[in-house]
Amino acid sequence: MQHTFKILINKEPEGQYTASVPTLPGCITYGESVEHAIEMAKEAISLYVEELMDRGETIPNDNETLEYSLNIAV
Repeated sequence: MQHTFKILINKEPEGQYTASVPTLPGCITYGESVEHAIEMAKEAISLYVEELMDRGETIPNDNETLEYSLNIAV
């Protein structure tokens, strides 16, 4: 079964990139570049989902999640 997971990537002041998966609480990893952070996120997601399956828990999915970015002047 195919699952979709959105990841958020933020550049840290030290130059690394943090990748988090909002649908999977606590699923956070790091990479030296954006590409590395994406690869690390794939690995972290796989391990997280494997753990959920081992426990017999439902696997969350972002297939129906809409995403928007808003720029607001304050």
